[in-house]
Amino acid sequence: MGSRKSLCCGFSALEVTLGVIFVVMTGVCISLVVLYVTRETHTDPETPPPQHTPYLIGVGRADCTGPPADVPMMGYANPQQTAAGIHTRLYSRAFIVDDGKRRVVFVTADIGMVSQRLRLEVLQALQVKYGDLYRQDNVVLSGTHTHCGPGGYFQYTLFMITGGYMKAAIEPLVNGIVKSIDIAHNNMRPGRIYRNRGELDDSSLNRSPHSYLNNPEEERRRYKWNTDKQVLVLKFTDQDGDGIGMISWFAVHAVSMNYTNRMVSSDNMGYASYLLEQDKNPGGLPGQGSFVAGFSSSNLGDVTPNTRGPYCVNTGLPCDYLNSSCPIGGTTMCLASGPGEDMFESTRIIGHNVYLKAKELYANAVEEVTGFIHHAHQWVNMTDVTVQINETHTASTCKPALGHSFAAGTTDGGGGLNFTQGAVEGDPFWDGIRDALLGQPSNQTKECHHPKPILFSTGEMNWPLPWHPQIVDVQMITIGSVAVVAIPGEMTTMSGRRLREAVKEELESEGTLKDMEVVIAGLSNVYTHYITTYEEYQVQRYEGASTIYGPHTLSAYLQKYRGLARAIAQDRVSELPAGPQPPFFTENLFNFVPLALFDRKPENMSFGDVLEEVYPVYRQGDVVTVTFVAGNPRNSGDIRDKTFVTVEIFDNRTETWEVVHNDASWETRFHWLKGSNWQSNATVEWQIPPTALAGSYRIKHFGHYKELKGLQPVITPYEGSSDVFTVTASFYYE
Repeated sequence: MGSRKSLCCGFSALEVTLGVIFVVMTGVCISLVVLYVTRETHTDPETPPPQHTPYLIGVGRADCTGPPADVPMMGYANPQQTAAGIHTRLYSRAFIVDDGKRRVVFVTADIGMVSQRLRLEVLQALQVKYGDLYRQDNVVLSGTHTHCGPGGYFQYTLFMITGGYMKAAIEPLVNGIVKSIDIAHNNMRPGRIYRNRGELDDSSLNRSPHSYLNNPEEERRRYKWNTDKQVLVLKFTDQDGDGIGMISWFAVHAVSMNYTNRMVSSDNMGYASYLLEQDKNPGGLPGQGSFVAGFSSSNLGDVTPNTRGPYCVNTGLPCDYLNSSCPIGGTTMCLASGPGEDMFESTRIIGHNVYLKAKELYANAVEEVTGFIHHAHQWVNMTDVTVQINETHTASTCKPALGHSFAAGTTDGGGGLNFTQGAVEGDPFWDGIRDALLGQPSNQTKECHHPKPILFSTGEMNWPLPWHPQIVDVQMITIGSVAVVAIPGEMTTMSGRRLREAVKEELESEGTLKDMEVVIAGLSNVYTHYITTYEEYQVQRYEGASTIYGPHTLSAYLQKYRGLARAIAQDRVSELPAGPQPPFFTENLFNFVPLALFDRKPENMSFGDVLEEVYPVYRQGDVVTVTFVAGNPRNSGDIRDKTFVTVEIFDNRTETWEVVHNDASWETRFHWLKGSNWQSNATVEWQIPPTALAGSYRIKHFGHYKELKGLQPVITPYEGSSDVFTVTASFYYE
């Protein structure tokens, strides 16, 4: 009996074992079938999988600084504001993202705005180099809106009045932008993108609150502020999670540096880039290092960084609320000031605030951006867009025109004549001068722009070239759940809110795109001044008077960008008509800026000799000043990737001089002073930072001078050096 039991139990164990094996194998087979079916389903081209594979990402930065002397600056339209030195250099920052099927490029450049001519020349250069890889539909060019960069890169008459079209000004921009794209293109590698957003509430102020209040109350009630305070950050990393770059968008004018400044400067947004790049590229000089931090413009039309607000500088009293003028001195006396004691301090404070917020958002960005890339673009004749107002009525955009309040300027820089903001009636005196010199606006244009009293009917002025563009880019790129809407001008706060809402609604309408983050990239592709809401337009402050296509401009853009968003949502971008191509003028381009003349020097001196020497000892926090005999900086030609200034420390270990700052550094200022008899000086300032090492220093200046030898102009390089001086923590020695 015992043996039978053993035999019986043996069969039971075998049966159990076989049973377990059968169950396991059945499970494996079922799993394989499920995996096979799932794989087959997910590779169906009609239902692509959610994409979590890494993007290909490239980032690049390149110097795009143009002539820093005798060239009109672009932004304040002040003829007296010509460049005379360098505060900080200007850079183009490029970001390329590829999902394996499509590729997009976003560039933010330290310039006032991207002009149509600049964009066309960049696209031509990219075509020569890359064929059809980089085109008008997948390349976005955006300006940071600094008002202290060289002008001269426009092809429409109004923007050429202060100086004209200058090859010496546009070539550094074209070459710098293309080089930044080249660098990004050449270092593309697998990586990931994360998004994050937050609020920055101490760095912006609405400069036309009266216009904003004309928007519907129920709409205004939805928002806490009369400016957009949100900062959006995209964080770019490689496969290992190491940061390679960042783009940040924040809506504020880059006008902390005011119209009295004559040094080339990247202003507050450039300073934010400078700080973050110095953080992420430790030990490098500005413009060096692989990490690229782009701070881009957004819907900043009515937003100023001058947070103390406007007041009458001659009396200290508040300006008139409605028209921003003063009882004595008019609009020129009504100016807004920033939080600092001067414009440099205000630039530093605002830029530092933006940098800190972006750095915080970057550090905490964990929401990964995944999904496909799309891009959509059209050229639109903005002078003739029919807009559906309601079920029974349509309206139209207008030929370009600027109103009287355009000449009043803003509280960031008032106009020099007796114009005021908020003018809804013309002035017989100025209208008479306009009629005599430029011709009277047609009745059709007057009616179309009502209630704007027209100062310049630019759409009816075509000599020697059209005064304003007719053909405008509308463009949008999406990277997964982020949509970047490229706007050809300056949208006001509420205009931007309406556009973001409309685009988000269209993108999500098909259900394939969800949780879309829509951001406005301002000053992109072509410049068309301002874009106010219909209600803001009625008030005719500066922004409304500068909305050049009439009261329905925003409605037209809403219609056009909705169309782009719908095409992306439905994956029908290829069906969008390209639209009429913009002109590329080759004749009648004019230039008022003469060539730089020959340089002369004082008797018995050479170029680079020191006129005013340094002191022997300084402390941290002091300012070192030295003045050299100089040539005209324009005679140095293309100054990209060069410098007019170095601050050098002596390394006792190697017995060599090491450059610690150059003219791109925040701590240096390079002033060029044009004297009489073709002589000029260069004064270099070094604001010694608290972190400066104690030691022996010198300041060097580099330049070129032009002289006539025989009958030929000859350009010769020179350099000069200060005496050696000491930086110490204290003047007192124990």
